[in-house]
Amino acid sequence: MTVQSKLLSSKLRPTGEQVKKLVDAYSTHRPLIQRALLLGFVAHILTTTYLGLNGKSNPSKPSKRDKGKGKATDGNDGKKQRVAIDAVFYQRLSTILRIVIPSLRSKEALLLVMHSSLLIFRTVISLYVAALDGRIVASLVRAQPIPFLLNILRWLLVAIPATWTNSWLSYIQNKLALAYRTRLTDAVMKQYLGDEKLAQDLKIFYKLSNLDDRIKNPDQMITHDIQRFSTHLAAIYANVAKPILDMILYNYQLSQNVGAEGLFALTFAVQASAALLRALTPPFGMYTALSAQLAGNLRHTHSRLAEFAEEIAFFGGENTEKMLAEREYAGLVQHESKVLRKAWWHGCAEEGIIKWVWGSFGLCICAIPVFFKIPGVDNLDLGGRTEGFVTNRRLLLSASDAFGRVMYSYKELSELAGYTARVAQLLETMSDVRKGKFEKALVSSANTEENAKILKGRGVIIESDEIEFDSVPIVTPNGDILVRSLSFYVKPGQHLLIVGPNGCGKSSLFRILGGLWPVYGGIVRKPPASQFILIPQRPYLSLGTLRDQVIYPHGREDMEGRGMTDDDLFAILAIVQMDNVVEREGGWDIARDWRDALSGGDQQKIAWARLFYHRPKYAVLDEATSLVPPDMEGRMMEHAAKLGITLLTVSHRPSLWRYHSMILQYDGQGGYVFTKLDSEKRLALQQEKEALEAKLLEVPKMRARLVELQALQSEQA
Repeated sequence: MTVQSKLLSSKLRPTGEQVKKLVDAYSTHRPLIQRALLLGFVAHILTTTYLGLNGKSNPSKPSKRDKGKGKATDGNDGKKQRVAIDAVFYQRLSTILRIVIPSLRSKEALLLVMHSSLLIFRTVISLYVAALDGRIVASLVRAQPIPFLLNILRWLLVAIPATWTNSWLSYIQNKLALAYRTRLTDAVMKQYLGDEKLAQDLKIFYKLSNLDDRIKNPDQMITHDIQRFSTHLAAIYANVAKPILDMILYNYQLSQNVGAEGLFALTFAVQASAALLRALTPPFGMYTALSAQLAGNLRHTHSRLAEFAEEIAFFGGENTEKMLAEREYAGLVQHESKVLRKAWWHGCAEEGIIKWVWGSFGLCICAIPVFFKIPGVDNLDLGGRTEGFVTNRRLLLSASDAFGRVMYSYKELSELAGYTARVAQLLETMSDVRKGKFEKALVSSANTEENAKILKGRGVIIESDEIEFDSVPIVTPNGDILVRSLSFYVKPGQHLLIVGPNGCGKSSLFRILGGLWPVYGGIVRKPPASQFILIPQRPYLSLGTLRDQVIYPHGREDMEGRGMTDDDLFAILAIVQMDNVVEREGGWDIARDWRDALSGGDQQKIAWARLFYHRPKYAVLDEATSLVPPDMEGRMMEHAAKLGITLLTVSHRPSLWRYHSMILQYDGQGGYVFTKLDSEKRLALQQEKEALEAKLLEVPKMRARLVELQALQSEQA
């Protein structure tokens, strides 16, 4: 080393006097430095939490192994739906929060205020217990029985508000979850099944299942997903707000005991290890959404099995259905097993870092007042040092637990993001359906230029007493154009018979009349949907009493409001020869599963009785008399006409022709004929046709007999 370098080194090396000056200056300004460090700590905690909750430190970020496998599908069309703690999540959550907490004066807002107050009160109790714990141990070390007993008495007294607070916190949180679920379910059901206060009936429940492919199992979303979302939302407030408050208060008190310098060092070590833990956290939000989707698919498979049990039993399709159910279950188990494996090693890393690594850091911090002289703090005896160590360790454990709960909350927030995505998808899809925006897998022919032009168009619907279609295309939800331009006109009292092969557009016409399918062009003049009643081949029978089956969807109050009594209903049942069912089943108020209790013919008769009760302007009959005798068929038709109900009938039974004056006949190739129906002439032609067909069936037999006779004649010759 040169002389010059030695001189430079001696200038840079601090002397004992310089170090003493620095220590004195630090001691003088230590209160100001302590406050600055504490303010910096609070700002750091709030900023880190804010950035973390906004996805800057997002634990739901997919790993490299997960990339390319999709984040979370909607389960229907294969499109990928992102599930992460990001701006999209907070936008969705904000929309839902406006539903579950409608105003600051709502019951939910009051419950939140109560919840927050209890959380703060519990933290204050915890601070007091930490100090009391230290005093109890100190009195033991000093062998002071009277202070020890007094402190034990204080411990027992503070247990009263502590246990009361914990019980109330659990109660309020569960009440909050129930209130959220009630608000959200009510809002969803008003869209899904309609709101009486809304003038327009949009039939969202029908269009969601039949005109759109995004949601296949709305029942699971409305029941299970909303319940899980509400529970997670109520819990996430306590799991985020309370730990943050605890970290600030506990660490503030800890800094008063051991100095903010130790707190600063602890924070640095904790943040470094926390960053590592977040990097190792799997995308639990994506897993939660996918688990809900797979569970919904499995439930949908089993519900279809129950719905079509009879057909499956007749076909002997048990093995096929078992294979389908097992395939859905295997997919669910495979996914859950993957999640369990990832949660296992993540739990090991999480506990190792949070409990053991942070615990060792904390013990070193608690030992600072024992091994080092803290400026401004007097020397303490053994009891004082023990009291300080126990108190600081209790505070440290509480602060560590609070920080651990913040770390855990990232995972819980990811799960909340998964359920938020599911609920938001339901709300967004219903909103699109309400606006007439559908996403449906289209047939290949829908992509042609001519067909695509039709699908982009929208027709005009005008309310009228008559039914008139003027150049209206008949289009299925999957884009299949059955009739490019349909035009016909029916006045009240002109009963219309609709015939044609299967899939030609007969039922599609009724769905347009009922407001279920959109109109892609032309002009439709028709009464409101409330003036139509549908009687299908298998009528719908609701859950309820026998009376409910006749007056559906009315209730008893609605019936009495119309001036109707049970005697009037009895008279209606007598028309369809079903009056004996009242006595047979045990009265009007008996509730049964009527689909099992009544035969197919009786179910059709009940549906006709329902028609006579409501007396709409138009009745849509889709093979509605296929299971009743011909004489009863004619009796019901004549009574409907007598009540002024115009019939729109789909049927292949010639016996019904004489009850209709107009006919709309499809050819199955996109063409049709609309004309007056001469039932007698058409019936005569039908009979002549059947006779000729019967004779033609005899021709092969006659030819064979002729050949046989010729052979016999040849043998005799």
